[in-house]
Amino acid sequence: MEMAFISRLKPLLDAVAKTMDVYVPAKVGEHYTCRKYDPSGITEPELNEIRMCTPVKEFLFPLRELAAVFPEPVSPKQVKPFAVFGLKACDLRSMEILDKVFMEKDFEDAFYIARRRMMLAISSDCSPPGESCFCNILAGKPYPEGGFDLNISHVIDGFLIEPGSAKGKDFLFAHAGMFGEVPDALLAERAKLREAAQSQLKQITRGFLLDAPVGQIVEGGYNSDVFDEQARTCVECQACTRICPTCHCFYLYDGKQQDYFTKMKMWDSCMRVGHAQVAGGANPRKMLGDRLRHRLMHKFTYFLERYGIDMCVGCGRCIDAETGDVDIRAIVKRLNDELLAKGQQAVKAAT
Repeated sequence: MEMAFISRLKPLLDAVAKTMDVYVPAKVGEHYTCRKYDPSGITEPELNEIRMCTPVKEFLFPLRELAAVFPEPVSPKQVKPFAVFGLKACDLRSMEILDKVFMEKDFEDAFYIARRRMMLAISSDCSPPGESCFCNILAGKPYPEGGFDLNISHVIDGFLIEPGSAKGKDFLFAHAGMFGEVPDALLAERAKLREAAQSQLKQITRGFLLDAPVGQIVEGGYNSDVFDEQARTCVECQACTRICPTCHCFYLYDGKQQDYFTKMKMWDSCMRVGHAQVAGGANPRKMLGDRLRHRLMHKFTYFLERYGIDMCVGCGRCIDAETGDVDIRAIVKRLNDELLAKGQQAVKAAT
């Protein structure tokens, strides 16, 4: 079954919930958070318009977990199958990035892999994008094109369900009785809605268009004053890295129990003043502007050099979370304009 139609979401989620825990979006104020789905409820599940505040990394790379025990080794706990409903294209791209880090040959993280293999990713189209979204600047789109098990598109009188993996196809085949056929008119409607979402996104990001690849822009602006200028309003809350779906820095914390020792893996942030400090006390990034520069260099240059893709998916979570009014789009655009001005000056000097 290549694609199916269903008029309500609850029967779909109830079917998934029979074999695994399901996590769904819930709107709180203007934002969406994540909660565990209760099949016994009568309320129709909500389909989030844009990505949830909760980054999907929380399901795969927890804030804190036990990584090692001495003298006895610790093995990953048995992970039960689970589904996350309402993921967006940026979330799926963030999982691709995390996979490269935690599933890299010779550096595999058994804890991450155990969760990743048990996860059912149920994504949906954005309708419409948010004011902080900028995935299109980084070659993204407001609808998934891959990386999902099932994708949901809201259309007239119901939803189109598209499988994107063997797990997704198996689910549709096993529950074929609850789905209907998909007429061409609904496919045309989905295409029209997706085109409208892309047009809205272009309007949102029209002031942040770039003239060169973002990695080249950030690397070329390494000595720019923009990092120190932006750091003046930064309050070092670290929200930008905590809420980011691709930031994956962690540190290992040693602990002692009555008869054994533990090593905990906990999220860290490159914006924290002590992040780069070494055992002798030296710190190459004491200044906040230097840490801000490092954050962007990691996302757009270092990661690109190692894995071939940017480490930013343009979800805009950091923009929404920032208490210091630091906008990653504005920084990159400023660096773009400075690089463009340098190029124009070089051309004038040569002529």
